[in-house]
Amino acid sequence: MRPENAHQAVLLRLLREGGRSRAELGDMVDLSRSKLNVELDRLIELGLVEPDGLAESRGGRRSGKVRLSRQTRFAGIDIGATSVDVAVTDGELNVLGHLSEPCDIREGPAVVLDRAVTLLGKLREQGLYSQLHGVGIGLPGPVSFPEGVPVVPPIMPGWDRYPVREAVSEELGCPALVDNDVNIMALGELHAGLARQVGDFLLVKIGTGVGCGIVVDGKIYRGVSGSAGDIGHIRVDDDGPICACGNSGCLEAYFGGAALAREATAVARSGRSPYLAERLAAAGELTAQDVAVAAAQGDAAAIQIIRDGGRRVGQVLASLVSFFNPGLVIIAGGVARLGHVLLAEIRSVVYRRSLPLATGNLPIVLSELGDIAGIVGATRLISDHVYSAG
Repeated sequence: MRPENAHQAVLLRLLREGGRSRAELGDMVDLSRSKLNVELDRLIELGLVEPDGLAESRGGRRSGKVRLSRQTRFAGIDIGATSVDVAVTDGELNVLGHLSEPCDIREGPAVVLDRAVTLLGKLREQGLYSQLHGVGIGLPGPVSFPEGVPVVPPIMPGWDRYPVREAVSEELGCPALVDNDVNIMALGELHAGLARQVGDFLLVKIGTGVGCGIVVDGKIYRGVSGSAGDIGHIRVDDDGPICACGNSGCLEAYFGGAALAREATAVARSGRSPYLAERLAAAGELTAQDVAVAAAQGDAAAIQIIRDGGRRVGQVLASLVSFFNPGLVIIAGGVARLGHVLLAEIRSVVYRRSLPLATGNLPIVLSELGDIAGIVGATRLISDHVYSAG
């Protein structure tokens, strides 16, 4: 069920922020009282909105309150390179249930999407929904948003042009939308994170890959073909290591998850980090998390790895800040858990290299949403679609 006109769509999006009185809504929209009541009554008839008691008196008769239907349910699916997260929310995008499990994107679309649908089935068994009104999906690679398909994704063999949107929509019996995972994280921050009051910002995700969500005037900027923000493949050194995309010296080849593991292994084998050497001997391989733990214990070699990576991210980000002039930069993703050593290095480079006018009042912060940024953003994406005039 969708709103029938633009007025109803505006009212639904306002109510997504929480229930309000009819009088409050009247203050927020350019509608006469009688027209407002006609549209709200129609939304109640459609089952999208429901009455919610009476508001406090503002000096006269108490105004009736309304809220989004308690039956509305959206699903978010956030597929990463090494994990899949799913969640179910109500119409206001409050997370009612969240499940996550390890999953290798290289197993292919049929296997990975089946895992996601199975996880959602577990949430249904818990009684969290009987019917979904829409599902948003994030993928760790370039996505053609109008078609709902990934396009030549470097770390996703077998996914090129796979009809993800159609397959999931058909399986779950509801509308579906697909976007790049960094874009949905940016939408999550816009809805429930540090960017709630910021119209223009950048979200830099540092995980297995490196990407950037660009928000302009409260909306995701995707570019002409959907590849805007693919900063992981900006070249930072002509003679650098080979990247997964086939080029050399990309930012991602220096500071994605695989690059961190490579650097940590080299440091461990050289004897410069007793802690990482011990972890390598015990586990057989190292991860970004091992680097974070070593740095937290004051390991000088691990701290240097983080600083080197942060410096390269800062170099790329400084150019973006001078070019785009955002109001906020959020650093997110698994590697962002390296924390304040990483943040301090990025800040230092950006503030030193960017134009003073662009950085004079620019916060650069770590995400506070963590693992739920993507799933909240995925439900924001699909709710924007459902709460728009058909």
